[in-house]
Amino acid sequence: MSVGDILLALALGFVFGWVLDKGGLNRYYKIANVFRFTDLTVLRFMMMGMAVGMVGIYTLKYFGLVDLTAVSATVLAGNLIGGAIFGVGMSLSGF
Repeated sequence: MSVGDILLALALGFVFGWVLDKGGLNRYYKIANVFRFTDLTVLRFMMMGMAVGMVGIYTLKYFGLVDLTAVSATVLAGNLIGGAIFGVGMSLSGF
């Protein structure tokens, strides 16, 4: 992975976060209303993001730009630690 790849990933992540912020999807009431099943805007946005990503990945596969067989196995400890950090961060943000 080159420095350019890392910078591209950071730039795309920044743009995604900026779009979330501009759409107001980081507001407390939007997140709380998802759990109350009264406003599903955040869920629709995330599902649209997954659908666009899926179409993009399979388009890249079609043109031979990516190889989907090279996916490495997951690391359970990393997933547990990352999930715990994310959960604590979300809890502290909500508090």
